[in-house]
Amino acid sequence: MSESSDKFRVIIAGAGIAGLATAISLKRISSIPNLDVQIYEQAHQLSEIGASIALSPNGMRTLEKLGVDNALSDEVGFRGPSGIPQIFRHWKTNQVISVDTHTDVPDPRHHTTRFHRGHLHAALQEHVPKETVHLGKKIIHADVSHDGVSLHFEDGTRAFGHILIGADGIRSKVRQSFIPDYRLRFSGKVFMRSTFDASLVEAKIPNLPADSLHWWGPEDNFFASRLGKGQYTIVGAYSDPRSSEELERNVGWDQKGDVKFLRERYKNWNPLIQALTEATPYTNLYPNFAGDALETWIFDSRVTLVGDAAHAHGGAFAAGGSLALDDAFALGLAFKHVVQSCHGKTQISLDNVQKALELYTNTRKPHTDRLLRIVHNQIGTKSSPSGTLEEDAKLVSRMKNRPDTVWLSEHDVEVAMTASIAQSQVHEVKALAREPENQGRLELTVQSERGKL
Repeated sequence: MSESSDKFRVIIAGAGIAGLATAISLKRISSIPNLDVQIYEQAHQLSEIGASIALSPNGMRTLEKLGVDNALSDEVGFRGPSGIPQIFRHWKTNQVISVDTHTDVPDPRHHTTRFHRGHLHAALQEHVPKETVHLGKKIIHADVSHDGVSLHFEDGTRAFGHILIGADGIRSKVRQSFIPDYRLRFSGKVFMRSTFDASLVEAKIPNLPADSLHWWGPEDNFFASRLGKGQYTIVGAYSDPRSSEELERNVGWDQKGDVKFLRERYKNWNPLIQALTEATPYTNLYPNFAGDALETWIFDSRVTLVGDAAHAHGGAFAAGGSLALDDAFALGLAFKHVVQSCHGKTQISLDNVQKALELYTNTRKPHTDRLLRIVHNQIGTKSSPSGTLEEDAKLVSRMKNRPDTVWLSEHDVEVAMTASIAQSQVHEVKALAREPENQGRLELTVQSERGKL
């Protein structure tokens, strides 16, 4: 594809939350002239896996800034009546041990919100033209040539563009095309998840709290919450001793589980959890994997990644949806900054694409790398079975001394982008100063910046 084409085509691999949000951000935020966004999705219909998803304040703020106001309604998402984003209880006694809190979230619409994933996905779909989403396009690999990028599909067809955004999830084919040795590691946990009509539990289970709750046990965890549109969810996270290879062979993502196993696993927990498992109609299984931080998010100056493809963190702290939205927003902001520096040019150059991708990466990668360090420090950490007062005291201590994740849940992408822009300008000035022939240009740059103040 020639860079002199009338349209500047961006191809996005994946039409999940990350892919749709990226399309919205590029269209509404980036200011790229003559922009043409095309999305390629392996599924034959746009429907999300029927599990729950939480968005913390950073994700909710980003939805608003992207103009996805329909996802902020009280109908689509659920916010607990107490305003407390997460309440942690003891597995046996049901006692509240600790809570998370919002620190700087004045707008209640930005409080931590829980959705049926399909409902959030549908809300994003409303902002993406149907004709730009191509279904049944299972990616085999991606490659880059001197004049563009290509996605190759299982059906023998290809898609071409000026740049490629890999939004194709934790097992990204785009990422694997450029880092073939990248491997995921099993975290030791398998999630049993179920979403169902809230009428199955509400008004039927005595003393069922209205807020979202997270119970910690010696090895396993259990989560329960109301969702938007009258739905309810439970998630049982249990330890599985099998290796990554065994899990890969025997447990598929979204594989049908056995609800009897759920009930058996939690039969000795407090009566409220026993009642919830008895009311749960089914479970699906989701083995939890994570990957190492990538050395770079930029490949051949034309390819980058967003969401789980960029940072395979295994869903830790329920941050995946918000991280994907923030990635999308940051990518749009990065292009906006670079395009504005082009002074009205009708075509964006490859050099400027590279600058935008670098600015995006410098804004997002340090943030997600910090999360991945926490995730990998936790993988392999063994809990002792609870049966003594001493071991129970250790469990309570762990619950009270959880990592403070306000830096994650209330992260401000625009502030981080401003810092990255300032840092890049400092580097440019230093580079100019090192070259004697640039002294005159440097003085003009300094005078120009003074004139803006």
